[in-house]
Amino acid sequence: MKGLFKSKPKTPVDLVRQTRDLLIFVDSSNSSSSSKDSKRDEKFATLSKVLRELKQILYGNSEAEPVAEACAQLTQEFFKQNTLRLFIICLPKLNLEARKDATQIVANLQRQQVHSRLIACDYLEKNIDLMDILASGYENPDMALHYGAMLRECIRHQSVARYVLESQHMKKFFDFIQLPNFDIAADAAATFKELLTRHKSTVAEFLSKNYDWFFAEYNSKLLESPNYITRRQAIKLLGDMLLDRSNSAVMTRYASSVDNLRILMNLLRESSKSIQIEAFHVFKLFAANQHKPADIVSILVANRSKLLRLFADFKPDKEDEQFEADKAQVVREIAGLEPRET
Repeated sequence: MKGLFKSKPKTPVDLVRQTRDLLIFVDSSNSSSSSKDSKRDEKFATLSKVLRELKQILYGNSEAEPVAEACAQLTQEFFKQNTLRLFIICLPKLNLEARKDATQIVANLQRQQVHSRLIACDYLEKNIDLMDILASGYENPDMALHYGAMLRECIRHQSVARYVLESQHMKKFFDFIQLPNFDIAADAAATFKELLTRHKSTVAEFLSKNYDWFFAEYNSKLLESPNYITRRQAIKLLGDMLLDRSNSAVMTRYASSVDNLRILMNLLRESSKSIQIEAFHVFKLFAANQHKPADIVSILVANRSKLLRLFADFKPDKEDEQFEADKAQVVREIAGLEPRET
């Protein structure tokens, strides 16, 4: 008889609505309240279970792939009302497993299309202040990795990335990258890199408009950081940015600065081979510049013998024809320089 009264399985829409109701309860509940502890624990347990079900619809499991129609229904209902806002606000109150599930759900929903539209982008444009909560998450060690993962997925949308780039949060990333907690610092570095490489036209516009303060911070806090990992990541990212064709105007400006050249020459002298190699990829822009300012020429001429000695046995661990060709060109350029009047 028991089987006759089995409850009908909940649809994706039902599950999202149930999640929303539970999150509203979580948002309004007081963690210090003891009078209704059993009811509160029950609601939190139910929420954890429902989050697992939502995750399974979006990601599938070992037995079944996700069903496109179910994912679309879930996504549409999720962004109808403020479910995402509730997820973000309530995340600190959830246990670790529920936080992980919620983070994965939010990440997945950024990629889900409904009628060929990324409706997450439309929602975020109208609720852009949520990015302030996520970006500030790096200040909270308990939330940093969850909010950081959500933030990286949200900036897949160009308009959202533009908002973060143009916000005051960008300046804070120079400090987040150097936090003493290695995992959080690495996560912040991953988000910083994504912001500066994913959307080419937006990045080029940002770097042009914010050149002075951005590279002053980049040089002093990252390239000249006492931390080896920070320096290594920073010089690699700098090469990725400057060698990207969309940033050609910024690259020309960067490679015309004496201060920048001095920093690069110091990095070329590092004991770390990987930093030396990455520094060379940026240094070659100064050497190859056909319109070198006179003061750049003077420094290269003054240091010519040291540079040519350095490059004589300078090579990566693996054979690299392109690197050898670039090095040969740099050596020719430096060897052929004539001092010019400043």
